Amino acid sequence: MKPLALLPLVALSILLAACGNDPEPSQYGPDPQLPAPQRGLLPDMTIAEPAEWGDQRPTVPQGYAIAAIATDLQIPRQTLVLPNGDILVAEGRGGGAPTLTPKDVIAGFIKAKGTSPVASGNRVTLLRDVSGDGTYKERTVFAEDLNAPYGLALIGSNLYVANQDALVRFEYREGQTRANGPPDTVTNLPSAINHHWTKALTASADGRFLYVGIGSNSNITERGMEAEADRAMIWQVDAQTGAHRPYATGLRNPTALAIQPGTGQLWAVVNERDEIGPNLVPDYLTSVREGGFYGWPYSYWGQNVDTRAQPQEPQKVASAIRPDYGLGSHVAALGLAFSTQAMGIRFTDGVFVGEHGSWNRSVPVGYRVIFVPFRGGHPSGSPVDFVTGFRGTDGKTRGRPVGVTVDPRGALIVADDLSNTVWRVTPTRQ
Repeated sequence: MKPLALLPLVALSILLAACGNDPEPSQYGPDPQLPAPQRGLLPDMTIAEPAEWGDQRPTVPQGYAIAAIATDLQIPRQTLVLPNGDILVAEGRGGGAPTLTPKDVIAGFIKAKGTSPVASGNRVTLLRDVSGDGTYKERTVFAEDLNAPYGLALIGSNLYVANQDALVRFEYREGQTRANGPPDTVTNLPSAINHHWTKALTASADGRFLYVGIGSNSNITERGMEAEADRAMIWQVDAQTGAHRPYATGLRNPTALAIQPGTGQLWAVVNERDEIGPNLVPDYLTSVREGGFYGWPYSYWGQNVDTRAQPQEPQKVASAIRPDYGLGSHVAALGLAFSTQAMGIRFTDGVFVGEHGSWNRSVPVGYRVIFVPFRGGHPSGSPVDFVTGFRGTDGKTRGRPVGVTVDPRGALIVADDLSNTVWRVTPTRQ
């Protein structure tokens, strides 16, 4: 469908969105308010209006400073801080699933308006702070000719990269600025259609396993269950042999994974389903149980049945696990990192979450990095804004946070794939 032919439909969608008023239920924490589902011709949509940062910067709490340590990247998504302090940045954009309905065409057109026009980098870039002053003046391409790389993990002398179609491995030695050659393939990953293309990645505490987040091939099985084979789940992969198995299932789009320090527990942020209203379904943060089923596509937030998934599976619904912590509907959580004492006393115990921001609400949400406090190893209390201002009060969108990584030396690294920037947030006093 040509863009000009879309204009009447886009205008209609904007009009419909303007008629909505998305009341804000309380959707943070273990018991989010879940309103009745709403179905309509089109979901509410608000087109992000990208703008340059200019002299502006994201906003951080008092006692913290933020600086851009890399600009003019090619779709930075996730980052990894290496033992010597170097930072790796995965750059790329994947996907390209065919549209099924005119509604999909409209949604794709609107979502594209809020993304960077820069071509996919398909590479991993290394940033080095040569002088130790936090400026990262040295920048090299560590690896190129990749296929939409996303997740990154280091185990000993092996660097793992999750492309959209395969988990690959590079040899790595400390201080290295460029890979020795092409990577070895550890295992292929599901890539047919690739409606949700990102492949999140983290390593187990003992280094034996890698965990790979694999999103669904649809919103709610519109392509049939055959297309969902090995989808909407987290794989456990043997780091040496590539042998893999489903570790947990029913997670619609697990976009970031992290291991909790001290416990070895796997945690994830998950993007939930769309098109049943502006306040359904909350994206979430959760610990991940081995063998657990988290509802998709048959139910959400435990046993709340989604009648669009047919035929239903009552036994699966009965077994569905409630997530630990709601983040709010459509915030598009894409980053997850456990904090340390180096981030300051207010932000020591908990996780940082990067929220890319909504497209399918008349009142946008997300577009920020939050801190979810923990107590006794579990989320406790309301989220705290940590990096905001990506979407300004003028309605302009200057950035969209994706991956977040804690540098143990005392910094939060934030990838911004709209302005193609990597930001560094540091405490100015403890």
